[in-house]
Amino acid sequence: MLTKKNKIIILCGMVGLLVVTGWLNIMLNVWTNKGGDTPAGEQLNFFEQYRVDRIATRDQTRMHLESIVNNPASTEEAVASALAEIQELAKTFDQELTLETLIKALGFEDAIVANSTVNLNVIVQADEITSEQANQVLNIVTTETGRDATDVRLITV
Repeated sequence: MLTKKNKIIILCGMVGLLVVTGWLNIMLNVWTNKGGDTPAGEQLNFFEQYRVDRIATRDQTRMHLESIVNNPASTEEAVASALAEIQELAKTFDQELTLETLIKALGFEDAIVANSTVNLNVIVQADEITSEQANQVLNIVTTETGRDATDVRLITV
């Protein structure tokens, strides 16, 4: 059973996450509509919006995990698990960015890699993709990740 103090700490942590999420939302909207690369009122394209959403989601997850690590009421197992998840998030994010860069180096205008526990989804900006290009993308992904080719999904947008 949680003590009143622990409940207050958890509640404050959740409120803090809510405030940070709201602040990030406001700042991203200001950046998009006024100071970013897009003119005021213009919507982000699919790739830009995905990246903004991915960063916001990962930041929120990381902050939640850090609140577990920094909470004196957290068990050693919970702290160890949260630290392992933080490291895994960083590794996944770094791997996705590396793959996106390598795929764009093949000549695609833009690319997104979404690494999940089941599949690794690669979304490229192209009307069509040749079998040679698909094989190049597949080769990069399987080489960099060690994942089986059957786990890779290639999608064009």
